Amino acid sequence: MEGSTEEFMKYRSPLVSRYASKEMAYNFSDKKKFTTWRKLWILLAKAEKALGLPITDAQIQEMESHAGDIDFAMAAEEERKLRHDVMAHVHTFAHCCPAAAPIIHLGATSCYVGDNTDLILLRDGFDILLPKLARVIDRLANFAEKYADLPTLGFTHYQPAQLTTVGKRACLWLQDLAMDMRNLQRARDDLRFRGVKGTTGTQASFLQLFQGDHDKVEELDRMVTEMAGFKKAYLVTGQTYSRKVDVDCLSSLASLGATVHKICTDIRLLANLKEIEEPFEKEQIGSSAMPYKRNPMRAERCCSLARHLVALMADPLQTASVQWLERTLDDSANRRISLPESFLTADIILSTLQNITEGLVVYPKVIERHIRHELPFMATENIIMAMVKAGGNRQDCHEKIRVLSQEAAAVVKQEGGDNDLLARVQRDPYFTPILGQLDALLEPKTFIGRAPQQVARFLSEEIRPLLEPYKSKMDVKIELEL
Repeated sequence: MEGSTEEFMKYRSPLVSRYASKEMAYNFSDKKKFTTWRKLWILLAKAEKALGLPITDAQIQEMESHAGDIDFAMAAEEERKLRHDVMAHVHTFAHCCPAAAPIIHLGATSCYVGDNTDLILLRDGFDILLPKLARVIDRLANFAEKYADLPTLGFTHYQPAQLTTVGKRACLWLQDLAMDMRNLQRARDDLRFRGVKGTTGTQASFLQLFQGDHDKVEELDRMVTEMAGFKKAYLVTGQTYSRKVDVDCLSSLASLGATVHKICTDIRLLANLKEIEEPFEKEQIGSSAMPYKRNPMRAERCCSLARHLVALMADPLQTASVQWLERTLDDSANRRISLPESFLTADIILSTLQNITEGLVVYPKVIERHIRHELPFMATENIIMAMVKAGGNRQDCHEKIRVLSQEAAAVVKQEGGDNDLLARVQRDPYFTPILGQLDALLEPKTFIGRAPQQVARFLSEEIRPLLEPYKSKMDVKIELEL
């Protein structure tokens, strides 16, 4: 019983215990981190052997057979004694690989395993996020296509403005997400391997190992980089790869956070208007005190976590700016937090946003009622133009409409009544020449311009091609546990 409750006696990050996917949580787990260290030691030994160093097949086989056999308790005890995490794991690995012990970490510095592993985790983290972002874009594109010609009130300054369509508004969200897709893909593709560089990046230890043979040192770097799955290594490093790389990666995630916050804020505003709602489960409770409420809690969760994702951007900026000369260790503790948390947070908001976009509910009748309430004001220019075409004077008509509009606005604002501008126009003899045209002049679809055509072109030219590489990964649905 005691063991089952022990985990609840200390702080647990909600990013893992409450929200994140298993795949992203594993990507930044100790198990993956330290097995990757061991794989990197094996790759180094293989390359060194191939280039002539006295390393045997038996030593490499021994290392490979124990690559995933990590005694975490021993490693923790070693670190308590040595105060050095990499050497603690060198000793732990050597304990189960006695024959290979002399050649583990041969010529390397701590950042050979530390930094190269971080680059692998960043790359793999992007590979987890990109299909999720593609699915969000796909679901939202389907939504935009479905509602491409459904008129809705546009808002500027959060005040009613000219009509747009529900689908066109979704395309504004899609455009930002498409920018994020390209940013994440570029950041992922720009990642290089730190490679085999030595303590200050000069490769001096490896030049000594290979007795001054520069070509072999170059080939060692190339071989390990290729075996690790990277096309290129950074040609120059200090002890670490440049911390500007972290800035580049996390800035793309922070930008995604800003996009998601904007989208989910829009959804929350529209939910208040009862025009659009996020999915709501049959037995879901919106409020403990007010049973009728349907709160947009998933969109709120996205906004909450997106703020954290944006705020995390400050860490790599500060870290990159304060690295002295070839390296200082004040980056380490910060990066242990900021790198995993950025990817975990991005993972959570994308999963949640996919769930939202798969079940967005639209209420066309509510939207239509809001349009009817505002459209008479918006149609005044059309009414003026129709009167001029019927022989009226533009200035006289403008004054008539101005007076009637202000009277109708007073009814709405001061008396709480409905917008009766149309009825006032119909009662005024001045407008008799165009009474038969009023229904046509007030047809909402005449106010949406080229919105449907813009949606169709945008989806076909920009969105669908962007999703093409992810077609095989589109069928995954998200079921949120919380």
